[in-house]
Amino acid sequence: MISKSEYEQAVGRTLSFFEKAQIVLTEEEKALIEVADFGLGDLSHTGLELITYLNTERVCAKELVLFPSQTCPEHRHPAFGSYIGKEETFRCRWGRVFLYVEGERTNPIKAKATDGVYTVFHEVELLPGEQYTLAPNTKHWFQAGDEGAVVSEFSTPSFDEEDIFTDPRIVRTPKIG
Repeated sequence: MISKSEYEQAVGRTLSFFEKAQIVLTEEEKALIEVADFGLGDLSHTGLELITYLNTERVCAKELVLFPSQTCPEHRHPAFGSYIGKEETFRCRWGRVFLYVEGERTNPIKAKATDGVYTVFHEVELLPGEQYTLAPNTKHWFQAGDEGAVVSEFSTPSFDEEDIFTDPRIVRTPKIG
């Protein structure tokens, strides 16, 4: 759980990152910024700040903010029911992001040491204007570079509650106290 003041500080910082990336949000969108600490209580190291513009039965569009060296932990978007899983494209808008996916291990990786459970280490470095598409059910995690990052996500529908995290401690839905 993150405190109300920590949440408010993270939202303010998130807005400053959107300004750096020259991404304009409406007042309504600003009020919908999500701060996810994944239940670990260590937002500066493991977390993600985001706004979901659209999530319909066909498409989803989000903006993701990662503070300097902040990590979104390893997870995958599995099939369930008649849904084949989420396909997603990450496009770096500002900063630098290190994306780790299944494949041949990159040695050494550029991500800073991180606690938690990680099993995939094929590194894809994304700079502004670069993008990478993940197939459904692909394990992945990502970390911002030293200045942080803003990343646009375009995907098929998002069902965050169905995501499977490698680390069993992860709680996807944020709790603010």
